[in-house]
Amino acid sequence: MVRNVLYLVAAIILLAGCVSVHSTKRTVPEGSTAVQTQASAMEPAQVLRHVVLLKFKQETTAQQVKEIERAFCALPGKIDAVHDFEWGTDVSVENLQQGFTHCFVVTFASEEDRARYLPHPAHKEFANMLGPYIDDVIVIDYWTKA
Repeated sequence: MVRNVLYLVAAIILLAGCVSVHSTKRTVPEGSTAVQTQASAMEPAQVLRHVVLLKFKQETTAQQVKEIERAFCALPGKIDAVHDFEWGTDVSVENLQQGFTHCFVVTFASEEDRARYLPHPAHKEFANMLGPYIDDVIVIDYWTKA
């Protein structure tokens, strides 16, 4: 019985370490009658999203894909212009992805932040590393709307 409890506690600790919590914050538009919390009052009313969709070459190995994922995920720690970052792989059931498997969303608080990110040496180094493995890429930037 005690052994089962210890196994359960160990499993919970391991799972807790594997879970990445991401919270998306939404601010209340100016002039709204809704009450803002102190945290949301510090967030920009709009943010600039930089969406990158990747389609890998067929010969790209799973290990190479993992290295690219790790390298992209490391950029926010190297470039302070990044306001937020998230990513994932395709799980759509509509079969409209046209071979694109990965989506990365880099969020900026301003156009100036994006302007600092794009030519940043860490971003350039990542793009050079990525190049040989990519069959196609789509990049879309947009300002969020409430």
